[in-house]
Amino acid sequence: MAYEWKFNSRAYSDEEAGSLLAPVIDAETADWHYNKHHKGYVVAMNTIESELEKADRGSANGNYSHIGELKRRFTWNHAGALLHDIYWDVMGGNGDTSNGPEVIAAIEANFGSLEAWRADFKAACVAAKLSGWGVLVYDQLYSGRLLNLEVDEHHYGAMWGGIPLIPCDVFEHAYYHKDGPGRATYVDNFIDNLHWGRINDRYKKYTGS
Repeated sequence: MAYEWKFNSRAYSDEEAGSLLAPVIDAETADWHYNKHHKGYVVAMNTIESELEKADRGSANGNYSHIGELKRRFTWNHAGALLHDIYWDVMGGNGDTSNGPEVIAAIEANFGSLEAWRADFKAACVAAKLSGWGVLVYDQLYSGRLLNLEVDEHHYGAMWGGIPLIPCDVFEHAYYHKDGPGRATYVDNFIDNLHWGRINDRYKKYTGS
């Protein structure tokens, strides 16, 4: 029986999202982005799981094979679903860094200051292609550092063992309805309204601090 991936709930209701996320995205985007785009990745993963149960492994080759395309699209949809889970979780705050003492201390230790981190994170977000992410990760398996990654689509530029702590979606559908081509404005608003309490909890969970 095929594994069933779950479409995870946000930390707030759909009704609350419209007003809670208003400083960053408009109410329609808060609805569409979650209930259409995000949900679509989960639906696709479950479709692929079913297809994989009957796919012909013997037909695999480097030019084209159905099994290869299923494997390829699975990782793309998985990354999309995972990053969106965390994206929604880190939003909906008031930007109060006092709610995240451990993660803020780590950011300052790794980047020199919160301001330096912000400038580097914003640059990663703005530099990503028209569909991509800026992501603060904890490099759990190698250096133990915090790093800002520029990720195109959902996975080009991702890091093995990099635990996403703050992912900012810069696919155009994430911000165009409110800010048009003003990606930098959207990123500033995203940072200004982070929920540092939930980010701190995630940081402590994966660092053991």
